[in-house]
Amino acid sequence: MNYHPKSDFMRVMFERGFVADCTDYQALDEALLKGVVPGYIGFDATATSLHVGSLIQIMMLRWLQKSGGKPIVLMGGGTTKIGDPSFRADERPLLTDAQINANLEGIKRAFAPYVRFGEGATDAVMVNNDEWLSGLNYIGFLRDIGRHFSVNRMLSFESVKSRLDREQSLSFLEFNYMILQAYDFLELHRRYGCLLQMGGSDQWGNIVNGVDLTRRVIDGEVYGLTSPLLTTSDGKKMGKSQSGAVWLNGDMFSPYEFWQFWRNTTDADVGRFLKLYTELPVEECERLGKLAGSEINQAKIVLANAVTTLLHGSEAAAAAEATAREVFEKGGIGDDLPTVTLEAGELAEGVGIVQLFVRAGLAASGKDAKRLIAEGGAKVNDEIVTDPALRFGASQLVEPMKLTAGKKRHALVVLS
Repeated sequence: MNYHPKSDFMRVMFERGFVADCTDYQALDEALLKGVVPGYIGFDATATSLHVGSLIQIMMLRWLQKSGGKPIVLMGGGTTKIGDPSFRADERPLLTDAQINANLEGIKRAFAPYVRFGEGATDAVMVNNDEWLSGLNYIGFLRDIGRHFSVNRMLSFESVKSRLDREQSLSFLEFNYMILQAYDFLELHRRYGCLLQMGGSDQWGNIVNGVDLTRRVIDGEVYGLTSPLLTTSDGKKMGKSQSGAVWLNGDMFSPYEFWQFWRNTTDADVGRFLKLYTELPVEECERLGKLAGSEINQAKIVLANAVTTLLHGSEAAAAAEATAREVFEKGGIGDDLPTVTLEAGELAEGVGIVQLFVRAGLAASGKDAKRLIAEGGAKVNDEIVTDPALRFGASQLVEPMKLTAGKKRHALVVLS
């Protein structure tokens, strides 16, 4: 890409690796130079927390505000009732209104550390598309909005085409999702003067639909910008750890676990992740990313501290680093480790080592735990476990017991 941006926001997007595609680079850049650009990203309420996979979009909203734009956080209370079919092999399970509302309450918590909400020109606003979607008149909507969509074109989008090519069912309900998302952009343009929709590159087709619909219906000029779909250098999808999803809400994934996730970043990803997930100067990100040998571990600590500070605060980051140093450097037991609490009643016949590793999130299944033991990667209080049938009683849990998987993942077992 040879385009050289003039606006602060687009310059940051390019320099830090946020850009996958844009509907019109130059026109968006010029709009950003002229004044406050409201821009939105939508988040469907499919779980009670967002995970790390959404963090790149949240950082885009943060940089938009820091560059003089106005972030609009769109909660998908309406679209969640259908479910985004983009690049999915099957239909999402339908959630009840109560489940959606509970999920929305949990998701909202992730944004406050990143963007400033308020009434000012560049203050963020949070809106719910259920406000306009659930009250739509079906016939009127088909007449006024549906007529602008070509089914032929909709079928050509890769997110739909991939499902049909595999001969997997795509329900009419799901097929409507892209129309509703496009309508969101039109409605946000009407209500808030929104000029920009951002999202992952898997949303490109939906975003283009919204740009096109807004132009057709009210002759509004709006823009779309997508970020790359992130995978780690070893090909894994961003947002998952060995113990499951890396949630942003601290009650679902502790600040220590969050810190440790970033500390365990693969060497090859450190520089890239520093640019995307921290606000360190680009030159410093590149310098740290080029470190080798044992020095790269210091860069990973910088990454873990910076990302954890943004989400959970500097005290939580410092506590996580202190716990990690105690565990790794001194062989001790940190107070901030993930903990499995056992009731005395559970220990009448003892509790198995395999079960403990699964409950602690250090193994995905009993089979995974047994494989870990067979390969010599499981430890109890820093001693290698060789017997998958090993059991522990109350007398062995008078003091907290430390479980270790591999070299970097730890948990505690305590008796209540």
